[in-house]
Amino acid sequence: MTELENYISGYFGIAQKDLANLASMFEEVSLTKGEYFVKKEQYSQTIGFLRNGFIRYYASDQHGNKEVTQWIASGGNFIAEISSFTFKTASRFNIQALTDCQLYVISNERWNEIVNVIPRWPELEKLFLTKCFVTMENRIFAHLSMTAEERYLELFETNPEILNQVPLQHLASMLGMSPETFSRVRKKLMEAK
Repeated sequence: MTELENYISGYFGIAQKDLANLASMFEEVSLTKGEYFVKKEQYSQTIGFLRNGFIRYYASDQHGNKEVTQWIASGGNFIAEISSFTFKTASRFNIQALTDCQLYVISNERWNEIVNVIPRWPELEKLFLTKCFVTMENRIFAHLSMTAEERYLELFETNPEILNQVPLQHLASMLGMSPETFSRVRKKLMEAK
């Protein structure tokens, strides 16, 4: 069973008999470091499942002065610009490989055919979108309620390898900190050990 089949099985609870059919609708794709999954203003026509590597979602701030990292995904996560994919609008974000990555990718057309393979797909898709929404709610709440140190520690506890693989300025931006604050927090926590 591939990583994709394991994840789909655990995430959606799809029966074993449907797994192979669903997984066959995805194709394996590689992105090299720096390559884009989708660029801002393009139309996102695929959803990917990141097998390994790191992918960054980012856009420029409202003044166009600096890049703001919205999210950094690691292996075991779905990759999509959901609003562009769903509503066929221009992407609001750049989604770029920070490292060499392997993904399983499904086109919008194939995504819409899943119901032919798995009749209860509308229910499962609703669950998928709800889980995406809950993840965003949790991130927003963390930004509003946690200190910089708490956000750093949570990232370190949930995804320790990200700290060695991703440039620190991207991590700082994702956590809502300046690079200087990120360095200060990191130094303080390392000295406390």
